[in-house]
This record gives sequence, structure tokens and C-alpha cells, in this order.
Amino acid sequence: MSAILEARGLSAGYAGQPVVHDLDLEVGPGEVVCLLGPNGAGKTTTMLALSGELPPLAGEVAFDGETTRAPLHKRARNGLAYVTEERSVFKGLSARDNLRCGGVDVADALALFPELEKRLGVRGGLLSGGEQQMLTLARALGRRPRLLLADELSLGLAPLVVDRLLQAVRAAADERGTGVLVVEQHARKALNYADRVLVMTRGRVRMALTATEARGQLHDIESHYLSGASMADERANSASRTAG
Repeated sequence: MSAILEARGLSAGYAGQPVVHDLDLEVGPGEVVCLLGPNGAGKTTTMLALSGELPPLAGEVAFDGETTRAPLHKRARNGLAYVTEERSVFKGLSARDNLRCGGVDVADALALFPELEKRLGVRGGLLSGGEQQMLTLARALGRRPRLLLADELSLGLAPLVVDRLLQAVRAAADERGTGVLVVEQHARKALNYADRVLVMTRGRVRMALTATEARGQLHDIESHYLSGASMADERANSASRTAG
């Protein structure tokens, strides 16, 4: 089956300076691919370029086999959902109205996260961090996307909430055929839900493994690749964003 998402020789960055270099990847229907890497590795830049939020400096992105340079809102109309690392709830609206604004049926959202039922009348800004992220993901998955890009779903959340979020992602892949690319900080937990793993450092993919292979090499992956980005890398990436 053809890939839903492909990147070929993709380079992306800020102010003309690449942060991501010569990236090749693909995501198939019903597949969960996890992108791992330390802070400053280029993971968020990769997601921005794949979503259409950041124009590539080189290479190309293909959606359903067709090369595209369309912006995010046009890709969204064609079946892309993008969950950023910042929780995108309307803080002044109730959870119910957040779902309505996203064109999502409340019943569909509650099928994903029954925990939200008693919180539907609560303003988004008064929900807990975990509830906000459930609401964000419910709004994305409730539109039944063909491709989900999710950047750091679990940031700052309790392990039980992280499991709930990743379970919903896995179910969307298994039951609806949604292709998923997820950036995740909890490598061990993510491997319980992923099919394949890409390990990125300094803007390049250094390892491409099945989840089973990655579990067998997790100690080495954590020791050599996930122990943290160098301060030089982080300063360089920060300077590039500021310049842009």
C-alpha cells in the first residue's frame, strides 16, 4: 500500500539556515511511526515542514503520492491533522464548544475519551493539562484524519494520561487506518504503541528501526542518542529561530 506521507531529501530551517538535513521518511496507512531525539535535534522543525507550516529549503514532501507545497490549512482539508506541542484549546470556551468549533461530534469525542463527559461544560482554560490534551487530540481524531502529526503529546503529563493519549492514537491507526507520525519524549512508553522508530540527532535521522528492534537496543539508543542535545546545537537552533 502506498505511503500517505513521504519526505525525500527534505531540508528545513530558519532564515535560510537548515536545522534538518536531507531527511527521508514515509508513513503508511494504519502505521504509527515514532520520531525520537534529544532537545534541539530538529524534531519540531521536521513536523513544521511536513505539515506545511514551514517551507522546505530543499527536497520535497508528498501527500498521497502527490508532491505538495500547500500550506497547512489546505493540507488539513485533504485529511491532515496536526497537534502541536502547545495545547491548542480555546481557553474561554467550554470543552463542548471547543469540539463544536473543530466540527467534531461530542459523541465521537467521548468515545475516545469518556473522561471528558463530566467536563464538557468547563472552560478550556480551567481544564487540567491532561484534559486539555485529551480535548485537543479528540478534536483532531474526531475529524477522522487520514494522517496525524503529533508533536510531544505527553509533554508534562502523568504516565496514565500519556497511556490514554497513545492508546487513542494506536486505535485510530488500527481501526481507521490513520497514518501517524508522533514525536515523543517517553521512548519506552512510545515503543509500546509504535510500529517503527526513527532516531534523530543534529537534524539527521541516525537510526530507522522497527519497534521490536528498538526495544532490543533501547539502552544503547538512550545512552548514545537521547541523553540530551549539546548546548551548541540548542544555541544554534535558537539563534536560527530568532533570526527568522
